[in-house]
Amino acid sequence: MAKRELDGAAKKKPSESTASEPKNQDFETSLASLEKIVRELERGDLPLEKSLELFERGVRLSRVCQERLSEAERRVEVLLRDDEGRLVIGNFEDDDEAVEFGGAGRSDTEGEPEEDEDVF
Repeated sequence: MAKRELDGAAKKKPSESTASEPKNQDFETSLASLEKIVRELERGDLPLEKSLELFERGVRLSRVCQERLSEAERRVEVLLRDDEGRLVIGNFEDDDEAVEFGGAGRSDTEGEPEEDEDVF
């Protein structure tokens, strides 16, 4: 039985190696790999096992991409804080109109209409 376990370890696929793990790839490489997987799965001509394998890898890549984007967002927010720690977000069309948010994030009521404002 020990021989079988050794044989199983020796047959490890190259795709299972740590070098190709999504966490070792930059965002752009991970996103390109994810897009390729989506195209392959959308063709619909793969065997079930191959489709499941690609889907699992796609989920891992998607999570890595989301982590990278969240990290980038946190870094940008740090850069956009003023001297008093308020988050200052500028309007791309008009830099003179910056929106300030107190605390660590946006207000819960942001984007909601005023009580006496007509919705329709």
